[in-house]
Amino acid sequence: MNQVTKVFYISVVVAFLFIGWGVIPESVLPTWNLQNVTSNIQGFLTEKFGWFYLLSATGFLIFVIFLVFSKYGNLKLGKPDDEPEYPYITWFAMLFSAGMGIGLVFWGSAEPLSHFHTPPIPGQEPMSEEAAQSAMKYTFFHWGLHPWAFYSVLALALAYFKFRKDAPGVISAALTPVLGEKRVKGPLGTLIDFIAVFATIFGVATSLGLGALQISSGLAFTIDGLEDTFTLQLTIIAIVTVLFMVSAMTGLNKGIKYLSNTNVVLAIGLMVFMLFAGPTNFIMDYFTTSFGSYIRDLPYMSFRMTPFAEDSSWVQNWTIFYWAWWISWAPFVGTFIARVSRGRTVREFILGVLLVPTIFGALWFSVFGGTAISLEFFNDVDIYSDVSELGSEVALFSMMENVPLGSIMSFVGLLLISTFFVTSADSATFVLGMQTTNGSLNPKNQVKFTWGIIQAGAAAVLLWQGGLGALQTAAIIAAFPFTFIMILICFSLFKTFQEEGKVVDLKKKKK
Repeated sequence: MNQVTKVFYISVVVAFLFIGWGVIPESVLPTWNLQNVTSNIQGFLTEKFGWFYLLSATGFLIFVIFLVFSKYGNLKLGKPDDEPEYPYITWFAMLFSAGMGIGLVFWGSAEPLSHFHTPPIPGQEPMSEEAAQSAMKYTFFHWGLHPWAFYSVLALALAYFKFRKDAPGVISAALTPVLGEKRVKGPLGTLIDFIAVFATIFGVATSLGLGALQISSGLAFTIDGLEDTFTLQLTIIAIVTVLFMVSAMTGLNKGIKYLSNTNVVLAIGLMVFMLFAGPTNFIMDYFTTSFGSYIRDLPYMSFRMTPFAEDSSWVQNWTIFYWAWWISWAPFVGTFIARVSRGRTVREFILGVLLVPTIFGALWFSVFGGTAISLEFFNDVDIYSDVSELGSEVALFSMMENVPLGSIMSFVGLLLISTFFVTSADSATFVLGMQTTNGSLNPKNQVKFTWGIIQAGAAAVLLWQGGLGALQTAAIIAAFPFTFIMILICFSLFKTFQEEGKVVDLKKKKK
């Protein structure tokens, strides 16, 4: 079970080929460089198949909500006598840290502020009250129920087949009921698992690079005289690589568990401070009304395209891009969530994965995004000029300059980014190890070490060449075929649940 599979060797070779392609300068390959090729493919997919991403995303959400209220919600992810391996707090911390922790810090102020200046609804005046209301509502939409539904579908299938049916903990094994055992163990199964590994490698490598960018930008923004250089970014990647490799070697129940709990403590502490240091009443009023608008308009936003608009780029650049990005992350986050969810019922699992991160994320964006918008709307503070000049990664630090103890809190924010950074990379090496050792629950350190070096190397080399965007786009391109795989997983789950319902009394809990 702990032996590397052919997926490992194929993935390592392809990873090196893509990294090699990515470092070739545009002057050498003016037309066929990685950035141009992947951008053209991604542009084609979002323009021609945006509707497909939108319908699929909403379909996954409807599917998991159906399972919550169905009799299948009583099924257990494990044997009937299995109990949860982790308490609720640790479980929430681990799935949250792996799922989108670093993204919340990166985009906490930046995304609502961007929508405030470039409204999602055509005709809305930038920086108006209407734009502020739409900005937060759509931020909730992009980070709320839909992305966690993607993760829920995949994690549910992997946990169910692994812990209840004793199948290998790889994605292809979850498709046995619809594809058959012969196909799953043949070239088709290898291809399915390779697509999952491909998306994980480059999605995480890109995030490592972006995380290094935010840390270096934050340090340069808050420390006078320090310049945001490639040398600083490379130093950050080197330090973080050592930290997450040490953590990965200690195993799931030490490194990742302790780091995840630390992340949540730091995140809640920073959020509570900002809530009371900022415009508290405004933040809570903004959260309440925006969350109500999000729930009210969720069906409309879930199907919203702009066929009659002269410019439909906003939906493509934000909503469709996000849906593809979350799907590309589903193999990584879904595999990790599945690994830590043994012993929970289907209903308990879905409600926990959907609701807790959604509500916490909404509160987070209300605090950080709401403070930034309040400063601009009521106090004429120009945070957006820093974002326009230096990039989205400085939004958090520019906003914190205008609150009490802002310098100290900026360093707390940098610490939080760093711990999320380490946890995501640590979790990714674990997941890649699982995916390339036929689902081993405890991959060998040599395998995790190999993936850690590949991820860190890819991030460093592509930061040097400025090709991180190309790898991000490559990961998102992998989301297109993976969407079909996830649709098949829904059918596979439902078919298996139906068959189990014939032999198990599902009216009784925890069966």
